[in-house]
Amino acid sequence: MGSALAGRRIVVTRPAAQTEALAELIHAEGGEPIVFPVIEIREVADVRPLLDLVDRLDAFDLAVFISANAVDKAMNLVQSRRDWPSRTRVATIGKGSEKALRRFGFGDIVAPTGGFDSEALLELAPLVDVAGKHVVIFRGDGGRELLGDTLKARGATVEYAECYRRVRPTADVGPLLKLWARGELDAITVTSSEGLHNLYDMVGKLGQQWLRRTPVFAPHSRIAAAARALGVSRVVETGPGDAGLIAGLLAFFGTVEKPS
Repeated sequence: MGSALAGRRIVVTRPAAQTEALAELIHAEGGEPIVFPVIEIREVADVRPLLDLVDRLDAFDLAVFISANAVDKAMNLVQSRRDWPSRTRVATIGKGSEKALRRFGFGDIVAPTGGFDSEALLELAPLVDVAGKHVVIFRGDGGRELLGDTLKARGATVEYAECYRRVRPTADVGPLLKLWARGELDAITVTSSEGLHNLYDMVGKLGQQWLRRTPVFAPHSRIAAAARALGVSRVVETGPGDAGLIAGLLAFFGTVEKPS
């Protein structure tokens, strides 16, 4: 028997530099990935605060990287200026970010093995016992404050290092609308609530009607809840990461007959 994804057209909305792995997994299962990034990663407007923080890394007991983008942007800058201080431990959320840190030579990484979000990270001992510690959080502009606020409440001194910006890209939505109009768009994968809202705005009123009727696959409960709040009728919450999305897609389409 062929894969449940054979002939299915599935939208991949990750930022452009991060679409390849998921697209390859979809293709390997016989599906057709439709790459449509809904977040663009850009450099920060003023790099001086980040440079200052990098030069002060020795003062920090713990560095937390919120995403793989944070790892790449921050560590490329760090390695261009200095060695990583041996006293500063690193922590992150998610397998992609952990893999990115290992690419930069880190072996001892504080990371949850399940529940890949700030809540899961905050349950780990190195982030519970932080009274009197100095913590830096590498992230994009803005974002959730839960991690930093909780660490402060536990007695840590927290600084933020914003090392990239997220913007809504300018893109031609015509190909998506044509696929929807012909009934040839089977599913959408979304990996952040911000990206989902960008997609919703980008496709316009007509596209929004089709979006609400298209199965949306989300690897976290917050993203799934955001999709339901927009009126999406079929929301599938999957396991974390690309592997979770693929497993969710296979399970869902394994029970759905492909239109002839």
